[in-house]
Amino acid sequence: MALIDLANPVRFLVFSERLLPWIAGAAVAVLALGFVLAFQAPPDYQQGETVRIMYIHVPFAWLGLFGYVMMAASCIGILVWRHPLADVAHKATAPVGATFTALCLLTGALWGRPMWGTYWVWDARLTSMLVLLLLYLGVMALRAAVEDPNRAGRAAAVLTLIGVINVPIVKFSVDWWNTLHQPASVFRMGGSTIDSTLLWPLLTCALGFTLLFVALQMLGMRTEILRRRVLALEARMAADAAA
Repeated sequence: MALIDLANPVRFLVFSERLLPWIAGAAVAVLALGFVLAFQAPPDYQQGETVRIMYIHVPFAWLGLFGYVMMAASCIGILVWRHPLADVAHKATAPVGATFTALCLLTGALWGRPMWGTYWVWDARLTSMLVLLLLYLGVMALRAAVEDPNRAGRAAAVLTLIGVINVPIVKFSVDWWNTLHQPASVFRMGGSTIDSTLLWPLLTCALGFTLLFVALQMLGMRTEILRRRVLALEARMAADAAA
């Protein structure tokens, strides 16, 4: 099966039905391994045991950004080709990305309390992540507010593309402004500054959460496709009954 074939909603349903259990199972297995490695990793010499929040906070942050980039990419299919599967992907990704972003902010607050002495500061990184969450919520609210699904999809796509400017702001905020948040320490020029005993558990957890994100997004897409099928069938039955 060519990759382009998956753009067909029917073929996507068949393909995802086979693949979803494997992705979900892999997510559980990799996350279990990641958590074991995280609890076996040594405490940080400065942060102590508090550093273990990193193993869930950092993947949540990465995937919050990843989800928004995925939504922005699907906007091309919505606005240029008006492809229904692109609209389905966009709609299904929003609640998953919003959840991961909210969890990023929550775990960041729990990590910030012992490190900074407060749960929240109007720091550039924290504020831009809050803006990202608001953009997710705004996209979902806009879809719910517009009755016509096609217009709702196009309006949500436009808002998504306007908001994508926030993604590099989140990424480079620690470089552009003086912030309490630490600078990039994993993906940076010159290599990671995190010791391998902490880095490998982090990357394992990140892989597990990524698989979980994909599984939830794929499940959301399947649910949305089936929901639209039911609505189309109900509309057809209503039209036949009226005739």
